Amino acid sequence: MKLKTSVFAGILAATLTPLAFADVTVGITLSSTGPAAAIGIQSRNAIDLWPKTLGGEPAKYIVLDDGTDVSKAVRNARKLTSEDKIDVLVGPNTTAAALAILDVLKETQTPMVALAASAAIVTPPDDPGRHWAFKMPQNDSLMAQVLVEDMVRKGFKKIAFIGYADSYGENWWKEFSNLAAGKIDVVARESYQRTDPSVTGQVLKLMAAKPDAVLIAGSGTPAVLPGKTLKQRGYKGVIYQTHGIGTLEFLQVGGKDVEGTLFPTGPGVVAKGLPDSNPVKKVASEFTEKYEAKYGANSATQFAGDAWGAYMVLDNAVKQALQQKAQPGTPQFRSALRDAIESTKELIVPNGVLNISAKDHQGFDDRARVMGKIEDGRFQYAAEK
Repeated sequence: MKLKTSVFAGILAATLTPLAFADVTVGITLSSTGPAAAIGIQSRNAIDLWPKTLGGEPAKYIVLDDGTDVSKAVRNARKLTSEDKIDVLVGPNTTAAALAILDVLKETQTPMVALAASAAIVTPPDDPGRHWAFKMPQNDSLMAQVLVEDMVRKGFKKIAFIGYADSYGENWWKEFSNLAAGKIDVVARESYQRTDPSVTGQVLKLMAAKPDAVLIAGSGTPAVLPGKTLKQRGYKGVIYQTHGIGTLEFLQVGGKDVEGTLFPTGPGVVAKGLPDSNPVKKVASEFTEKYEAKYGANSATQFAGDAWGAYMVLDNAVKQALQQKAQPGTPQFRSALRDAIESTKELIVPNGVLNISAKDHQGFDDRARVMGKIEDGRFQYAAEK
């Protein structure tokens, strides 16, 4: 009788004990070295602040450096999926690497939350690889829209454009020129390589068109060169940049030559200056305070905010995926996690409000962009006038 009672008690205890899950494993590939290191380091700084749990369960983070090398990023993704059995991949920072990893996602059925910008990473979302791909940075179209609105509001009629001679510059040209059509006359277009030591020839051609403003479509420190050259050549018009400039290194390298530059940005970069009515201000400010408490005043960037937002997306999605009773480390959990990310609704992260769906694997709307300006060596909010 005692044996039966003991067995019954054991069964009852097992029934009442919450289901124990394995650790949720997150693989992360970042450009901590190489040309995109300024971006990758900002992402890594934010990731170092991630809590050690996801969805209330213990989490394991495996961080690898891809050296801003596409082939190494792919090797990292293959190692993380095959050897480390990750449940989700975060990163990479560059569009080329994210696109190259799509085949790995398709083969291993592993979701990815990229920290690179191009809409091509997630469009079309019904593509077999992109079915598993999501990304944090705003689409270029959303940022180009706020730029065009600002130019029109300021009464500019003629704009010149110079951008990288790669996918970043090409996509920005496509988005900007489409949105500018019928509103602004784009009077000149030039391009340059990220490693070019001089853009004097291109700048002289831009200035010859006598534009009211110039848009530079670059990212990180190589985006400094056209603006610096324009200033040195005596250009007096307004200089715009894209949200890709949001690194402290850009400010350091640019110095006085980038003062007055206007750019679109996520709210997290300029949280302190946002009006109280901004729906993102509370979350953005909380992140900024946490980040700057460790890394110093005015150190928060777009890329750090995106990395913190990735944690918030995963924390929210893991809670939902665990309800399916699938164990982390299994194909069933990866699938449940992908579906949960895709069902993210009204989630406020430092750079906007996410509503992800089967038709939109990015998910930001107009609440994810404001205009910023460089003033006194800092990224600041540019209030509409």
